[in-house]
Amino acid sequence: MIYLGLGANVPGKYGPPEKAIQAALDEIGADPEIEVVAASSIWHSAPVPVSDQPWFANAVCAVTTDLPPKALLARLKKIEKDAGREERERNAPRALDLDIIAYGKFITMDAPILPHPRMHERAFVLYPLQEIAPDWLHPALEIPLSELIENLPQDQQIRRGEKLLIQTLL
Repeated sequence: MIYLGLGANVPGKYGPPEKAIQAALDEIGADPEIEVVAASSIWHSAPVPVSDQPWFANAVCAVTTDLPPKALLARLKKIEKDAGREERERNAPRALDLDIIAYGKFITMDAPILPHPRMHERAFVLYPLQEIAPDWLHPALEIPLSELIENLPQDQQIRRGEKLLIQTLL
């Protein structure tokens, strides 16, 4: 299974961050080469690293595709750009942020680095992932998701929000 992270913390083309995440999920699902099979709730979290930015809305979805990681990432970056994402400095506020969290058991240090190199340190990735894949095992670290969550820094603030809707395309 392939897991994607969706996040936003400033309004953009689709309005507030929660709407941007739902719109991105809809766009991903509308791609004929990608099937969305599950989506978490939206989770609200303080920025990591800590800053004075607005809180983020985050979610994780599970997809299947025959696209290789680089091609999948290119499609995600196009969705970001179409949503009004501007490339700025790292950890800047963003109208939409889409990442490949894990691509099955595939491990690589080439771009994109898989699994995502900081995902195991982020509550805003692990809690949504736990909703849709509670038995997931980190392919590189070989640590269960439950243990990764137990080892999270205690200073990461997060709370669950509303459930995302998966659009069924006929």
